[in-house]
Amino acid sequence: MSNLTQQIIEDLSLIRKNSPLVHNITNYVVMNNTANALLAVGASPIMAHSIDEVEDMVTISGALVINMGTLSEPWVQSMEKAIAKAVTLTKPIVFDPVGAGASAYRNTAIRRILDAGSPSIIRGNASEILATLSSSGKTKGVESTDSSESAIGSAQSLSRVTKGTVVISGETDYIVKDTDVRKTVNGDPIMTKVTGMGCTATAICGAFAAVQKDYQRAAFSAMAIMGIAGEMAKLKSSGPGSFQLHFLDALYEISENEINKYFKET
Repeated sequence: MSNLTQQIIEDLSLIRKNSPLVHNITNYVVMNNTANALLAVGASPIMAHSIDEVEDMVTISGALVINMGTLSEPWVQSMEKAIAKAVTLTKPIVFDPVGAGASAYRNTAIRRILDAGSPSIIRGNASEILATLSSSGKTKGVESTDSSESAIGSAQSLSRVTKGTVVISGETDYIVKDTDVRKTVNGDPIMTKVTGMGCTATAICGAFAAVQKDYQRAAFSAMAIMGIAGEMAKLKSSGPGSFQLHFLDALYEISENEINKYFKET
């Protein structure tokens, strides 16, 4: 058994032992998906976005997940308040810049979110990571690309801005902390046909960050588990609909045996 395989097994075991609370301020599209995924992997979800209670929720949680898929001004204000509280309490913050670059409002929201506190982990696709770096106000701008590999340089720059870990999701997932670039290659193309899989990956990163304070390692374990569960689910699925069901089952069933069998070292 390799060191990486052992780390993934250990981190997953910590989630199942501690059942960490993960506070999600996330979007309407994926609330049910991500809550069920967190439960399946062994964590406990809290889905709360009211500005009147986010500080209380952050206080009792092991990690804060911010997802800007369906933005509105009250939600951005709640995100800012929750992030500030998490910073005060030194709780891990995981940020998913959904649709970054799609509108001026989203770009402004990214800047406000990053100004409220530096995320421990940012996870997005290549274009979202590029747009997040551009919106951070710490760069003159970058060109958009759909290639996760070609976005590594921008992820490194963003990591230096936030002093955190940046995950570029794609056929190959890159987990970047400054000059340290790691990658996972598990997964299946059908995962791109199901809405919310990226958002689920972000939530799972939150679960791992709640129990593993090496946040690059936490993000690596999370992305590996996502990919392995995807491969397990594909074997039982006939299409995107049945895949969603089997994916939740795979997250619930995944064990040391499956990690040893499916994890692909690079």
